[in-house]
Amino acid sequence: INRATPKTQSALLEAMQERSVTVAGTTHPLPKPMFVMATQNPIEQEGVYPLPEAQLDRFLLKLNVGYSGRQDLTEILRRTTMGQEIKIEPVLDAGAILRHQTLVRRVAIADHVQDYAVRAVLSTHPGGEFATPMVGRFVRVGASPRAAQALVLGAKCRALVDGRAAASIDDIKSVALAALRHRIILNFEGEAEGLTTDAVIENLLATLPIQAPAGV
Repeated sequence: INRATPKTQSALLEAMQERSVTVAGTTHPLPKPMFVMATQNPIEQEGVYPLPEAQLDRFLLKLNVGYSGRQDLTEILRRTTMGQEIKIEPVLDAGAILRHQTLVRRVAIADHVQDYAVRAVLSTHPGGEFATPMVGRFVRVGASPRAAQALVLGAKCRALVDGRAAASIDDIKSVALAALRHRIILNFEGEAEGLTTDAVIENLLATLPIQAPAGV
């Protein structure tokens, strides 16, 4: 995605947020389900453009994919160089995806679990009530309200996949790196120190207190 020009990236913002595209003054709604999955090259490579903060924030999660290990690379070769015909069969249709999306939102989340997600996001803001010393020193911009939405929806999804009817604090912690790493911007000192946003998040999770449910 960061090989696209800034003009193209800007056009994608409308599709990601409004679920529509505007051409020659006419707005066209996009069919449902509509979501964007993208790969991103390291910024130090040639021919890439930095993504604007507003666009990064529209991605629910960001996963870091390292180089393939021995087993994975062997499997890639087996699938692509052995002359085998790969048959791809659909496992879901559009209606099933929409039903799953609705089901995820129905997963329960207790007030103290949701509050943990809220405090986790507020902890990324330097100078804020819940900011950690590391955040105060190394972070320029903290996570947005969309980060809290990503934490809660990601936690609900994890609970559902695990066969549970309610999201837990462990679910919040499990998705925190993927939900927050692209929404936190380090300051000059943080970049000069070679710090990563993952390190900031891990420190935050290690120090953020877990509050007991009301009435306990």
